[in-house]
Amino acid sequence: MARAGLGWSAKELSAAAGVGYATVARFEVGGNIAQASQDAIRKALEGGGVDFSERAGRVGVTVPE
Repeated sequence: MARAGLGWSAKELSAAAGVGYATVARFEVGGNIAQASQDAIRKALEGGGVDFSERAGRVGVTVPE
């Protein structure tokens, strides 16, 4: 959702995060990826302006306009 909100392709996110395209694809379908890769993806999205919030065990995403 965050990637789509930024208008990034999966390849753009993989480049921004420094992880492989297959890693992003696996993550997006709920597959297991290394914690370091998860952190890199989150950092890249936050660098793009995404704000993550957590409340009551749920994660919310806000993207810049």
